[in-house]
Amino acid sequence: MHARVSPRFRPTLSQGGRRRTLLTVTVLTGAVMTTGALFPSAASAAKPDPVQKSLNALVTDDKMPAALASVVDRKGRTRQYTAGVGDLKTGAKVPNDGQVRAGSNTKAFTAVVALQLVAEKKLALDAPVDTYLPGLLRGEGIDGRHITIRQLLQHTSGLPEYMESPVFADFPAVRYRYFEPRDLLDGALAQKAHFSPGAKWEYSNTNYLVAGLIIQKVTGRPMGEEINRRIVDRIGLRHTYFPAPGETTIREPHPKGYERETDDGPLIDYTTMDMSMGWAAGALVSTNSDLNRFYTALLGGELLPPAQLTEMRTTVPAEARGPGVRYGLGLTSTPLSCGGVYWGHGGTALGYRTRGGVTSDGRAAGIAVTTAPTGAASQRVEAAVDTALCS
Repeated sequence: MHARVSPRFRPTLSQGGRRRTLLTVTVLTGAVMTTGALFPSAASAAKPDPVQKSLNALVTDDKMPAALASVVDRKGRTRQYTAGVGDLKTGAKVPNDGQVRAGSNTKAFTAVVALQLVAEKKLALDAPVDTYLPGLLRGEGIDGRHITIRQLLQHTSGLPEYMESPVFADFPAVRYRYFEPRDLLDGALAQKAHFSPGAKWEYSNTNYLVAGLIIQKVTGRPMGEEINRRIVDRIGLRHTYFPAPGETTIREPHPKGYERETDDGPLIDYTTMDMSMGWAAGALVSTNSDLNRFYTALLGGELLPPAQLTEMRTTVPAEARGPGVRYGLGLTSTPLSCGGVYWGHGGTALGYRTRGGVTSDGRAAGIAVTTAPTGAASQRVEAAVDTALCS
């Protein structure tokens, strides 16, 4: 018999608030430097650099099992950082640049595929969903004849959150269950629309579920294959993959991911699970450095023509994700304390949170922690990204 899980423990893939949500680093010609893990030697402990200090604090003060970072500076030099332990049971070290579940960073990949199809004249951003999947979206206040592709990618459709369906109230019961995308969509369509299409911004994983179904219809290929062919293989992301049906483990060295069922409960190992529940909204596995490479390639014009990259970077306010944050098409801009913004997405899957992105002058930072923090701890993860990009 599985215990019923508290509402706090429902898995979500969004970023911010009660919902949860995933990043990587360019392999450049500069030397790669690795810092010591927590706990560092006496010499390094005396003056840890700002990034290491931030990670150490996440482990010691915020009780996160592990924290990892990959940072590229303006000169193209890459540094890898770790703190904590990769396995609470054995005390194993945190693997350098280990794989993690990237959660909603998947949305940026899905949006890139959609915009590549726009560039190929196979999709139109302002066409309604019914152009490609007639009759798919029907429900109380929900009509696919009035929801556009752009509204899906920008979270302005009003579609309710499929992760709020009752099946996810008892998560241990479905942890290893395989979900077809249509199963997930049915959970959203059983709810009322949250608002009229285009009326406001609200994060909903359902938007990217529908976008993935449209991509499959237009290409005639599985969503994961399109991400691999159009992005992963194209720019050489060696440690990024879309899990195969039924795959529940993480393939390469990785820190284990943990969650608490209650705020003061013990940490439970949630490293293994079936991420079909995330699909086009959150299934990817990656590393900090691969995510940095992805966002650097994207902003550098390696994945999209200028017109489509401009569309992706055309944003609306998304204050629910943080002060000054704006949301484009699967891409966010976040203000930096040192001026300017960084572009990325971030993500959370049970056991892991990733944050980070890239700047216009070539800086990149990806940070991952092995539990999904809330409140002030969550803000300190965001602050660690700012430290990495500004220090």
